[in-house]
Amino acid sequence: MNTEKINNQQYFNTDETKVAVVILNWNGRKMLEEFLPSVVKHTTCKQTKIIIADNGSTDDSLKFLSQNFPDTEQILLDKNYGFAGGYNQALKKINAKYFVLLNSDVEVTENWLEPLVSYLDENDDIAACMPKILSYQQKTHFEYAGAAGGFIDKYGYPFCRGRILGNIETDEKQYDTLMNVFWTAGACTVIRSAIYNKLKGFDEDFFAHMEEIDLCWRIQHAGYSLMCIPQSKVFHLGGGTLATDSPQKTYLNFRNNLFMLVKNLPKKKFKRTILSRLFLDFLSAGIFLISFKFSYFTAVVKAHFHFYKSLKTLKKKRKYILEFSKMTETPNIYQKSIVLKFFKSGKKLKFSEIFFK
Repeated sequence: MNTEKINNQQYFNTDETKVAVVILNWNGRKMLEEFLPSVVKHTTCKQTKIIIADNGSTDDSLKFLSQNFPDTEQILLDKNYGFAGGYNQALKKINAKYFVLLNSDVEVTENWLEPLVSYLDENDDIAACMPKILSYQQKTHFEYAGAAGGFIDKYGYPFCRGRILGNIETDEKQYDTLMNVFWTAGACTVIRSAIYNKLKGFDEDFFAHMEEIDLCWRIQHAGYSLMCIPQSKVFHLGGGTLATDSPQKTYLNFRNNLFMLVKNLPKKKFKRTILSRLFLDFLSAGIFLISFKFSYFTAVVKAHFHFYKSLKTLKKKRKYILEFSKMTETPNIYQKSIVLKFFKSGKKLKFSEIFFK
């Protein structure tokens, strides 16, 4: 891969759309009805289009859009490609300098987009950025899947500035500073189209969950950084497709986390980290089993079965990534176990108590 700075102009014609706000929909008529009005009302950036990419819905989403939001554009996909595949398929059809990936269950606020686009305009080394994401149901608190920027620990477990595992902090403006992050949330991210296209977008083998962390890791391999811009604020409902306590979500998270680690870990940490994760997953499966949570135990076993089955393909992807990687060290990874520190704290750990060294 060419590791020189990627020129956005090869993808962007100044006579076309500069910013494409792309909402992936799958049987989400209720979500569109509740949340799309805020997007239409508050998306005021010049040269911006709102596009609904429909992932093969079978409900009346498309009829609802045609009747109520005729000015939004639609991309119709022939089936449900998942989050990763759906966005990849849709974004191939869009010519814009910036892609905004926005979940259908996000309420945006006034001037939400301007700070994000302006920051990318002014900082060529930043590939993508995200707003501060708060809970739609409890608006004084951060939202689980993003908060004020994402990170991972040495074993690949994700956490956020404002959310450590199950402990979600109240937003008291304690994280209102700009910050380099390890990953930006799939719920709301603005990304340079040239970089998304050059890196071939999301890995479609993930289908859904953690594909954004994998993409962000690859972005850093390519020599770019990611930011949280808390001057922009949105509210995310979350759990719109899969409930937090879904065995299917457990399966995807365990499987995709292993996929991500095998693809992206630096050579010197690869074997130790993978062996440690396999052991930790074994412990998790055991806890599910003795707790009589048999569907979750089965989900972990299924995740590992599919992981081992995919190893040959994953090794090919890893080889390709390491060939273009500029990383000597992986930035913004917490070099301890966030799980261990969380339980030592009595499940009250806050991001401000984490020190990256």
